[in-house]
Amino acid sequence: MREFRKLSQSGHQTAFLATDYRATGAVLALAMFSRWSQENFFRYMRQSYNLDGLVDYGADRIPETTRVVNPAYRTLDGQVRTKIGLLNRQMAEFGALNLHGEIEPRRVEAFAQRKADLHDSITQLRIEVDDLKRRRKATAKHITYSELPEAARFDRLSTQGKHLVDTIKMIAYRAETAMAQIVRQKMARHDDARSLLRAIYSTEVDILPDPPAKTLTIRLHPLASHSSDQAVHHLCDVLNATETLFPGTDLRLIYQSVSAQSP
Repeated sequence: MREFRKLSQSGHQTAFLATDYRATGAVLALAMFSRWSQENFFRYMRQSYNLDGLVDYGADRIPETTRVVNPAYRTLDGQVRTKIGLLNRQMAEFGALNLHGEIEPRRVEAFAQRKADLHDSITQLRIEVDDLKRRRKATAKHITYSELPEAARFDRLSTQGKHLVDTIKMIAYRAETAMAQIVRQKMARHDDARSLLRAIYSTEVDILPDPPAKTLTIRLHPLASHSSDQAVHHLCDVLNATETLFPGTDLRLIYQSVSAQSP
């Protein structure tokens, strides 16, 4: 494998390993960090947006010809991985076990006994791993839904409304990410940007439509601290510069932060 390190301006280094010997470090870093970004996205969405919550309680029947993972294969595969992990640990212990210091009969006897016990255990584990691998190889990895045991059958969630709601969640997350980049420009602790945005979402606002002036003013009430209000002021200025119209109307959105310092 090759190891790459990304050095940030603060001096922090981020390391990752790759088995691709042809691609450049920049290409591999882009792919790796993009993957990390996706994992962080799903983690954040589960915690803050209840991504795994059901959109509805409907369920769809799965076609009988749909191929699914064989539960028997999954069980055997898990057992193989567990046994191999245990075998590797015992082999490492066996290789690292050495006799140090003075050679005394009691110490030599204990050392030899421990070596013999580990050797017997390793031999037995190898037999069990080989047997499990043979059984796994003889078991089909995928079967049709109709071949599933009755106890293992399941229904899938209804996808009629889920796709639409998931799309809305993705758009909301991307919008929040853009706003987080804006408020970080006025924050000392960049990691607090999303916490600040969640506080904004839950704060009270005044909605003031003005059809003659063709504006829709959104006034945000003060937050917990002056520094938070300053970041909100900056966010409002950036959003107002876009001159966005409220969907379905000709009213231009105007955002204002009414803090204690500027009543």
